[in-house]
Amino acid sequence: MADGKATVQPNGVHRTHGVAQKFDHRAEDLAERHGHKKEKKKDPAGGFDEAPIPRAPPGYTVKFIFHRATSLPFADINSLSSDPYVLAQLNTKLPTRHKQDPYLRWRTPTIRRSVDPVWNSEWIVANVPASGFALKARLYDEDPADHDDRLGDVHVHVDNIGDNWEGIKERPYKIKKRRGSKRAYLIRGCAAMFSRSIKMSGDLIISAEVLGRTDTDNGGRLWTIGPCNWSQHLSPMIGRLAGTKEPDKAGGTENFQANQMQLAGPVPASLYHRYVEFKPFIAGMFTSTSLRGRILNHALHHQHSRIYNYDRDTIYGGFPSPSCDMTLQFLDLVHYDKGGRVYTYVLTLDGQWRFTETGKEFGIDMLSKHTMHSDVNIYVAFSGEFFVRRLKRPHGSGSPEDQATHPPAEIEDGPPQDEPPKDAAYYSLVIDNDSGTYRPSAKLLPQLKQYMERNLPGIKIITLDCNGDKDKMNKWKEEQRERKKAEGNRTVVVQNDGSSLSSSEASDLDAQERLVSGQPKMSKRAKMEQKMKIRKKAEERGEKPPDGVRDAKPLNEKANGGPGEQKLEEPVKKLEEDSAGVNERKEQEAGTRASRSS
Repeated sequence: MADGKATVQPNGVHRTHGVAQKFDHRAEDLAERHGHKKEKKKDPAGGFDEAPIPRAPPGYTVKFIFHRATSLPFADINSLSSDPYVLAQLNTKLPTRHKQDPYLRWRTPTIRRSVDPVWNSEWIVANVPASGFALKARLYDEDPADHDDRLGDVHVHVDNIGDNWEGIKERPYKIKKRRGSKRAYLIRGCAAMFSRSIKMSGDLIISAEVLGRTDTDNGGRLWTIGPCNWSQHLSPMIGRLAGTKEPDKAGGTENFQANQMQLAGPVPASLYHRYVEFKPFIAGMFTSTSLRGRILNHALHHQHSRIYNYDRDTIYGGFPSPSCDMTLQFLDLVHYDKGGRVYTYVLTLDGQWRFTETGKEFGIDMLSKHTMHSDVNIYVAFSGEFFVRRLKRPHGSGSPEDQATHPPAEIEDGPPQDEPPKDAAYYSLVIDNDSGTYRPSAKLLPQLKQYMERNLPGIKIITLDCNGDKDKMNKWKEEQRERKKAEGNRTVVVQNDGSSLSSSEASDLDAQERLVSGQPKMSKRAKMEQKMKIRKKAEERGEKPPDGVRDAKPLNEKANGGPGEQKLEEPVKKLEEDSAGVNERKEQEAGTRASRSS
């Protein structure tokens, strides 16, 4: 063979290709010999991350109280007030497992139309180290139609705490205006020019006290003990887009429902999962490192804020600690065993449980995705789907899988014919790890079950592995979907006194819906009859009619001799008398003209 020429081997591979491979192997051997080893990828590929919690001595359990605020700026020029709430973040010197771990945060409820709000909201945190903490409290004005305006910041720094720490007792802290809304402070400044009683600087009153040592063997992380607050977020516009209706409830609104529950910590340390890079752009979406990733990250953050939007119809509640009442509240949020619902959920590292209903009828693609529920968090504790079933023998022995349940079986004394029993023992929670975003480990389902049983006492919990129990899981979910078809599409509608969708906006949406479907425009009389029907049904049940129908007036009921006919009686009689008088005068004038001519 001449030098420089490549010959073909019997397997079709050029000989020069083999020489190149030998050269590469030789280069790698030399690199290892001189200590230049090839760097391995630091970040895990995704899914379960076995990184341990850093070791530290047990810390202290601290209770923070956000009492009230004074002299806040006017974010609303029309009412010269604000809708304030506090978003608190607790920082310590404890190292984290990864720098992408989310911060420990807490949100107070919103106080409506007040510049001197009173919350008295408690937040109990475990394992605060003896080296102290830095509490950042940001005050915002809630604005559902736009982004929330920041009203100011308060920073509380404590260098060390211990059993003898005197704590903080209703101490006022000046609200820093540096990053506050300039428009809100401008409005307050203009108002202060006309009134000496209006101050430009406000205070946030906070308390903090040590409740004792945290009972744990490792103080390497913080967690929220309580209270176990919950919130229900309603979105009429998304409910319209999803096409869900409940026509047989007067005043029912087409609301998409999102739920949040703060479970008592600590979340088991082993429940620690990272997003899975199953596509090249996924890493950029979570870390905002590329143009495409930044766009997707921003879109998902925005979608999360719209789904879990706080407004006047947001419903708040809470419990000091897990209890049977808390389990019943959870069952109420998921509507017990009505309608064959299936929910997508995410459990955060601090025990925030977020879930919404999932299904093919939701046309918006990202609504059921775990990325949106986690608010694009790199690490979560667990994720998947769940649904609730009612047991035929709630107090019987054995597994819930060994008896009939609704769905799919028809069981008396409950939905769809009767109201659901208000006893947690009648229900089972079937929860799985069906999440392609984080792909939780099936080996950790027992730890998830124990944690959920501790936070939802009384209910029976069944766990399913999306791979090992795939056939059973698909069969049960298909039964849920069949029950949903049988009972009607009433999945995300809730009955409430008011709605963030005004009556005029609802009318506009109805008009657009009829126009698209080719139906004729609804007349004013038909609209009034519809409003009267809704109002009548609400009054029969002893409920408060919705805002859009309270002022509806009775229609003219000619056939039945109703109040409309009585109201028209006098004007018609007067009109007849006037016409008779006109005819009489015409006859008199005609007679006068005849006498003159004769």
